[in-house]
Amino acid sequence: MLRRIDHVVLTAANMESSLAFYRALGFAAREETGRWALFAGEFRLNLHPLGRELEPHAGAVLPGSADLCFETDKPLEETLAALREAGLAPETGIVERRGTRGPMRSFYLRDPDGNLIELCSYLPAREEASV
Repeated sequence: MLRRIDHVVLTAANMESSLAFYRALGFAAREETGRWALFAGEFRLNLHPLGRELEPHAGAVLPGSADLCFETDKPLEETLAALREAGLAPETGIVERRGTRGPMRSFYLRDPDGNLIELCSYLPAREEASV
């Protein structure tokens, strides 16, 4: 049976901009045999340059077609402030949502290709506010 997602592949129109964005989110980037892998937690994102995708690949390769959510281990207010300080502009403030493990709080922003990126935390609001 399935256990978890191992990796996700994103197509990047501008590799430098994409690498800078995901590094600002906290991913560690490593070049591997001519492509970039981004590591966080127990998973990775592979960035493939538009027009030079590895075979086989998705049937309709398009930058900006993903909608991904990443859980953070820091309070959302702290994460939001750090991203604004790094020059990233969130699309929303913190909102209540429901994730894999139940109620969560999150906010949204877009990567350089237009992929929707959600950052979430399952910490109770009172714990986040006091950290």
